[in-house]
Amino acid sequence: MKQSMNLNPAYPSRRAFLQRTGCGFGITALSALLADQRLLAAAPSIGNPPSAIGNSLNPLSPKTPHFAARAKSVIWLFMNGGPSQVDTWDYKPGLVKADGQELKGFDKNTGFFSNDVGPLMKSPFKFARHGQSGTWASEIFPGLARHVDDMAFVHSCFTATNNHSPALFEANTGMSRMGFPCVGSWVTYGLGTLNQNLPAFVVMYDTLGRGLPKGHASNWGSGFLPGVYQGTALNHQGQPINNMDRSPTITSGQQRAQLDLLRKLNQHHLAHNPAETELAARIESFELAYRMQTAAPEALSVDGEPENIKELYGLNDKRCAHVARQCLTARRLVERGVRFVQIYSGGMENERSWDGHKDIEGNHRQFAGETDRPIAALLTDLKQRGLLDSTLVICAGEFGRLPISQKGAKPGRDHNPHAFTAWFAGGGTKGGTHYGETDEIGHKAAVNKVSINDLHATILHVLGMNHEQLTYFYNGRNFRLTDVAGEVVKEILA
Repeated sequence: MKQSMNLNPAYPSRRAFLQRTGCGFGITALSALLADQRLLAAAPSIGNPPSAIGNSLNPLSPKTPHFAARAKSVIWLFMNGGPSQVDTWDYKPGLVKADGQELKGFDKNTGFFSNDVGPLMKSPFKFARHGQSGTWASEIFPGLARHVDDMAFVHSCFTATNNHSPALFEANTGMSRMGFPCVGSWVTYGLGTLNQNLPAFVVMYDTLGRGLPKGHASNWGSGFLPGVYQGTALNHQGQPINNMDRSPTITSGQQRAQLDLLRKLNQHHLAHNPAETELAARIESFELAYRMQTAAPEALSVDGEPENIKELYGLNDKRCAHVARQCLTARRLVERGVRFVQIYSGGMENERSWDGHKDIEGNHRQFAGETDRPIAALLTDLKQRGLLDSTLVICAGEFGRLPISQKGAKPGRDHNPHAFTAWFAGGGTKGGTHYGETDEIGHKAAVNKVSINDLHATILHVLGMNHEQLTYFYNGRNFRLTDVAGEVVKEILA
């Protein structure tokens, strides 16, 4: 028998070849699994520094989206408490005609106060058409009314609950119970951040002492995602971020030496336990805090802005100065590469937020007065700087309000999970468009209904992510922001 020629002396036999190369198939499979979980470190984009933790995984490094993105950043203006759609952007002539009549067949448990159900009530505000789109806008939004041709309205949104806390959780996380990652966390998990010296996800809440939204920090928590993806909430008093200044008892060199030692010890542990992604996140959080001591004070200070910009936002207007500062800060943050910014208008409940149970006219005039000028200025400023195309601006609350009155000295409106309006601007959305409709009195979404899952799918789509592919393996299965539902609202996209 003729002996076969050995083409490669490194492999004396076929058995040796398979033994030597078999491990490569395992590495290939592992790489595919890591890629599915988005756990492979991506090379930094041009203009960004390399990972501050050397060769180990930087969980906030910029990542490639699933497809070409329309926007790079998001600013979510959260109107906490639930604005009334029929008193803001969803004009209903049918409600004017039915004013004072009983709503037959109405389920008194729809709202929160079943014993205070009154008759149908027309809006106390005047409406007029604006822009080339002829969009109906309430008189309480004179500034935003000038931007309707830049705004895409979704009038047929609905939620699954009529209570603030679960509705807030649903609006933020897609689930009506706590413990799940919010939109901002999913976005930063999926895309990382464009600026390694600032938080990827920043939250600003009420600064007038009216409290946090119900559910508090769970609204911007990372849930089961690594903690590095949770929102960084700015303080409303004192330093915007705790411990932003270095301790006066140590020098910069001493602090750097401490961090280097801590990093060395953590990396040694990580090398022996590569699956501990939480440790990699912790290492990066220490480094990010160090870099923020230099970058954050400049980014979060609006004092150096030109006087005409301060005037545009209303920094000198006592009625809206607090929101003006937040909106201007949001512009400065996205300008510097921060991925996700969320601003909450209003505090805990009732007269301290858009929760107009007692006096819908007084309540909405107050909060529209606090937000209209700053938000209109934000749109103007983003547009004139060329940032509106790359920034998706969203404005919505956790639900809407009923078209019937809530009994009291001054009539209000109770919660309505069946209908609310959300509007989008920039980020590849189609300005001057209207999608979906409520019924003739604004009670329920009736045409092209849009769920919270649909809104979230649309946000991710604009950022270049497929909501069905953005998953995280936890507790035995893959989770995603949109759970098992969600359709992109393509009709509002340019």
